[in-house]
Amino acid sequence: MQQHGGQYAMQGSGGHHVMQGGHHTMQGSGGHHAMQGGIGMGGGYQSSGGAMKYSSSSTSAHSSSMSVFGQDAFCEIMPSSFPPGTDPKVIECYNRIDRDNNGIIDDKELQSVLTNCNHSFSLRTVHLLMFEFTHSNKRMIGPKEFVPLLKCLQTWRSMFQRFDRDRNGSIDSQELGQSLTSLGFRVSPVIVNMLVSKFSKTGRCALRYDSFIECILTVKGLTETFNAKADCGKATFYYEEFLFNVLPFIIA
Repeated sequence: MQQHGGQYAMQGSGGHHVMQGGHHTMQGSGGHHAMQGGIGMGGGYQSSGGAMKYSSSSTSAHSSSMSVFGQDAFCEIMPSSFPPGTDPKVIECYNRIDRDNNGIIDDKELQSVLTNCNHSFSLRTVHLLMFEFTHSNKRMIGPKEFVPLLKCLQTWRSMFQRFDRDRNGSIDSQELGQSLTSLGFRVSPVIVNMLVSKFSKTGRCALRYDSFIECILTVKGLTETFNAKADCGKATFYYEEFLFNVLPFIIA
């Protein structure tokens, strides 16, 4: 990282870091990757000329809600209704979780039901899940967010089982790297090892299901934040805007 007159710029492997006048510039590594369908989001990651870009119907909404200068990301979460055609069993499940019958599920209620499904979920993972679907720090979800959240959990569970090839209930560095590649994230082995060290809660250099989701959500969110501002592999952020976009994934 280099500093020139108050400017930092960040660039991918073999790159540089510069910041000037409150701006951060980041550049990704080369290579080409593509993902169609995404994690239940109907979009994909593609890259050319060294820049990984994400395209989906939800990108513009996500970008504006995450931007300091766009719509307020920390808006109030109001009770919503289930999408048409929602499975009655999903509605019944939601109503069981909503113990106080206020139409909203809070973080403790969601953690309780996920843990009761034979998986241990930390509050941090629950908060990241809620932020993924609300782009808010209110730590509450309504019926509209609950349906896609369940679908994504099913998708990630299938992925976890697919890459847990030795069936030991955890994902090691090699398996995590393969799963990230399948999602369109071109991450170097050095970064993969850092991710495993950061998110492992067992001290075994491996990720259980809960930590796997936490890791994937963090990488996905930061990548989308970068791609929303990227131009030819570089993204420029005002300092406060940079913190606003990154901190939700650090302090969840």
